[in-house]
Amino acid sequence: METTVPSAEALKRAAARYLDLHAHPELSGAERRTAARFAEALAEAGYEVTTGLGGHGVAAVLRNGPGPVVALRAELDALPVAERTGLPYASTATAELPDGRRVPVAHACGHDVHLACAAEVAAALAERRAEWSGTVLVLGQPAEETLAGARAMLAEGLYRRVGAPSVVLAQHTVPLPAGMLAHVRGPVTAGSRTLRVVVHGRGGHAGAPQLAVSPLPGAAAIVLRLGEAARPGAVLTVASLLAGDGTGNVIPDRASLTVTVRAFEEGELTRAVAELRVVAEAEAAATGCTATVEQLSASVVNRPDPGLAETVRAAHLALFGPQRVAEWPPLTATEDFPLFGPAGEELHGVPGIRTAYWLLGMVGPEQWAATPGAGPAEKLAALPANHSPEFRPHLGLTLRTGIAALYTAALSCLNGD
Repeated sequence: METTVPSAEALKRAAARYLDLHAHPELSGAERRTAARFAEALAEAGYEVTTGLGGHGVAAVLRNGPGPVVALRAELDALPVAERTGLPYASTATAELPDGRRVPVAHACGHDVHLACAAEVAAALAERRAEWSGTVLVLGQPAEETLAGARAMLAEGLYRRVGAPSVVLAQHTVPLPAGMLAHVRGPVTAGSRTLRVVVHGRGGHAGAPQLAVSPLPGAAAIVLRLGEAARPGAVLTVASLLAGDGTGNVIPDRASLTVTVRAFEEGELTRAVAELRVVAEAEAAATGCTATVEQLSASVVNRPDPGLAETVRAAHLALFGPQRVAEWPPLTATEDFPLFGPAGEELHGVPGIRTAYWLLGMVGPEQWAATPGAGPAEKLAALPANHSPEFRPHLGLTLRTGIAALYTAALSCLNGD
């Protein structure tokens, strides 16, 4: 049976907020306008709002008597992606990077959906205080895509300043049919290490390669060997290879690779990174170069509390029915969300925080029907994934389901049901 949240008016308001956020995406660490809009919506709903946490982070509190403190997390940042959905409201935004390059920007991961849903759930909880007791904490997290925002908010004393939660909830869009939810038993997303491998050679003139030591053969060999050395329990991706500035008569003195390793166990991550170092150093040495490996970022495995996850799943089954709530395998995407819970205890110092995290379908009926494939598995494989230029949530169905799912999950935790 459907909940009365969202109402038609709330859904219209959420759609307007989504379209505004979608048209004005901002990169990680630069979410000034997005944070201001989110903070404004929460203040209008009656929350005490704190801004500027860990950059542009937002935290809003609504106290309603004794009871648990339930936090709802949504992300503020977008991606350096050129949107190619063909939608009338597609992003045309650009932004300047610290190095002066101008890049396209788009919400190609659904963070605008998460924000619109969280703002409406916050308003609904404020309007319906008679239905629950406790405290609601709404978090607008910056820099999720760079895995820096949660740590930055906690390092600035988030829980000390606004109060520590007993429960933290989050949902994330994925290319499943809109109107559906999916729950994962065990780890939901992987832990990761992002590394920069630099092959150091000796630059020179392209007309006299014998007087130089090009880093490119070594870099290419590293790319090929890393693909061969990928472990069964880990996913290794070479995301970029940069060398020179495009000039045809100059041999560069270095080549830089960005590599990401993902796994569902910390031990697998450690072993994969160690193998990467061995391969990089050996292949560089074989071509007369040297290699250095630097860690750029890291994330922990997103492993929600089993009991809380089952409570939320049961609430979703009761609301939507088993036809719309699926079980799903773990995703090799990464998140810094776990830091708000036990994984970040060394940062926030609060033991016993429980987390729950589920997946929100966003593919509309027309897109599903137009996607090639003989069955659901083939269609799912062919659909544009998160971070794709063609990523496009179905506005009405995704918002309606996302608001209802987050509201119901929050209420089940507040009421201890």
